[in-house]
Amino acid sequence: MKRYSLLLLIIALASFTLVLPQFSATEIIDKAIDHAGGHRFDNAIMHFTFRGKQYRSERGEGIYALERFVDGPNGLIHDIVSNAGLKRTIENCPVEITDSLVTRISDGVNSVHYFANLPYGLNAPAVQKELIGESTIDNEGYYKIKVTFAQEGGGTDFEDEFLYWINKEDFTIDYLAYKYAVNGGGIRFREAYNSRVINGIRFVDYKNYKTDDLKTPLEKLDQLFEQKQLKLLSKIELEDIYVYLEKDIVN
Repeated sequence: MKRYSLLLLIIALASFTLVLPQFSATEIIDKAIDHAGGHRFDNAIMHFTFRGKQYRSERGEGIYALERFVDGPNGLIHDIVSNAGLKRTIENCPVEITDSLVTRISDGVNSVHYFANLPYGLNAPAVQKELIGESTIDNEGYYKIKVTFAQEGGGTDFEDEFLYWINKEDFTIDYLAYKYAVNGGGIRFREAYNSRVINGIRFVDYKNYKTDDLKTPLEKLDQLFEQKQLKLLSKIELEDIYVYLEKDIVN
């Protein structure tokens, strides 16, 4: 009887061990960031074009500046979001921004840079990560990482919810989804394509899908995608990408 009980215990422990995740959510995100460029993000100057607008970012020693250049009716509008806040110039002349526009402009600049540089930023202090399961899309295995944000340091849209499908083999983010509340709310699902590496940093474009059912859980969107039940809304394409690293600037 004792041998039988011991055998059952060994089998139970073995079964329990098999269902334990191989990596934690933080470890998976770390590997994703390393694969995409790792420490290169921390000291890089990047330029790219998105939907006819020019974007530039610069990071180093904990200092950052996220920029956008737009042709306006009165000349070139240059917005800069940095550690010091938001600044705007028109034809190199500083202009005052009304309080009602500060959040709108800052969020507009931040969001483009955020998606362009993923997965960089997913280890920020306000990011809350959780491994909620695994799935298979197009015969590839994925970790499903849910991301939410703490109110302190999480920005104006801290209540938004994200889900990332991270490839179990090479730790690339091949799919992502998010739920947002502004402008009546919505749900988006993105499929990455056109992967390329520029000066050691990986960039992708996205096919942007939607569902009109705002009650759809994000973790179910991969199934709807495979069943072709999501509507293609737009494409997110980065053009004219240039990356300069600290060593390039010094040389």
